[in-house]
Amino acid sequence: MEKTRESWGSRFGFIMATAGFAIGLGAIWRFPYMVGVNGGGAFLIVYIILSAVIGIPLFIAEVTLGRKTQKGPILGMRDLTKKGSPWRVIGWLGGIASLMIMSYYVVILGWMVAYLVKMITGEFAGASTVQIQAIYSSFTSNMPQVTFYTILVTILLGIIVTRGLKDGIEKYCKVLMPALFVLLIVLAVKSLLLPGAMEGVKWYLTPDFSKINGQVILAALGQAFFAIGIGVATAFIYGSYLERGKSSIPSDSSIIVLANTMIAIVAGLIIFPAIFSLGLSPDSGPGLVFVTMPNLFAQMTGGRIFGIMFFFLVVIAGLTSGMGYLEAVAVCISEIFNIDRKKSTLVALGTILLMSILPILSYGPLKDVLIGGRNFFDLADFLSGNVLMPVGALIISLYTAFVWKFKNYKEEANLGCGKFRIYNWWKPVVVFVIPVAVAVIMVTGLI
Repeated sequence: MEKTRESWGSRFGFIMATAGFAIGLGAIWRFPYMVGVNGGGAFLIVYIILSAVIGIPLFIAEVTLGRKTQKGPILGMRDLTKKGSPWRVIGWLGGIASLMIMSYYVVILGWMVAYLVKMITGEFAGASTVQIQAIYSSFTSNMPQVTFYTILVTILLGIIVTRGLKDGIEKYCKVLMPALFVLLIVLAVKSLLLPGAMEGVKWYLTPDFSKINGQVILAALGQAFFAIGIGVATAFIYGSYLERGKSSIPSDSSIIVLANTMIAIVAGLIIFPAIFSLGLSPDSGPGLVFVTMPNLFAQMTGGRIFGIMFFFLVVIAGLTSGMGYLEAVAVCISEIFNIDRKKSTLVALGTILLMSILPILSYGPLKDVLIGGRNFFDLADFLSGNVLMPVGALIISLYTAFVWKFKNYKEEANLGCGKFRIYNWWKPVVVFVIPVAVAVIMVTGLI
């Protein structure tokens, strides 16, 4: 265990690292396909509302708990509660959720690296839509290739995280996240200029409220938690690296959630206009980005260069999220077994690689093995995003409302903050609306 607690080098570094964790593949890969399979504009509206009303207060709560304890979630909750307290499950649930997410996240990140290589080598040059779809199916079912890229990104994540906070996570995020923002805006403009693109914009931004049901709302809630990073221990840990009285948690958290939501919306403005222009289906599932984007680049002047830039920066975005999830797992292991960062990171990486075997095989030998209609990849995604994260968020909301109390939550979060702060009118939302809403959405969606 490290004797001296690390801290962020700057406010900008904290915001970029935490925004990078929140944005990552959640906004660029997962958000578009969740919109696609959940009815377009209606899902988008629900997602934005839940991110603002539920996401921001809960994200503030997690970050503030971390800063207050100056420890990871397991030891932090031990300090805040009595021995045997059920509230200690907050730390454990966060670690388990991060571990489950990482079991398939490294697989997706490996796909992204492979597509970067394919762009560099010109494999998509002159390929038709049917051929690009065939390339995707052929690659994801090629177990040796997928395994190689999964191991590659896992090692890369390990190298970055073992370098520490300032020289690893913060250093990379401060440079690469702004570059991602700029490129996504350029690609959105390019996509919107395609013939027939406005049909995609209309489908994406026009809500069909008849499609909203319990499952859609649960999916939107799960996506909000997945994208923002609630209930996975990382916000708690990143908050623990903040110095008390020297950070403005309410404004920084709002900036992070707003940036995440904006990037997700821009990602949709890249993908859905291209989908309708190319005559593809918006409900293609996890492979949506891997089919749509190569098609988009094939239609663009200088598309290969843009394709290389896009997949490079998406890999970077994926790495920033992966750093956060890996940090959560590694810190939890470090706290449980009282070992240092390097050892706990190695244990975490080994565990993640073992757990990634089933998601890797889900598109190969085990593609016909379904549990509840889902393969192992989709099952890990569903359990982490629609079960573990909402359950963790619900417990955090109940702890904040009934144990920590709103008065203490407000005072602790407002320490060191500027003009944007938590006011008393937040109380009904934090104490009543959020716990009830999360519980009702979970029960309704799962049933």
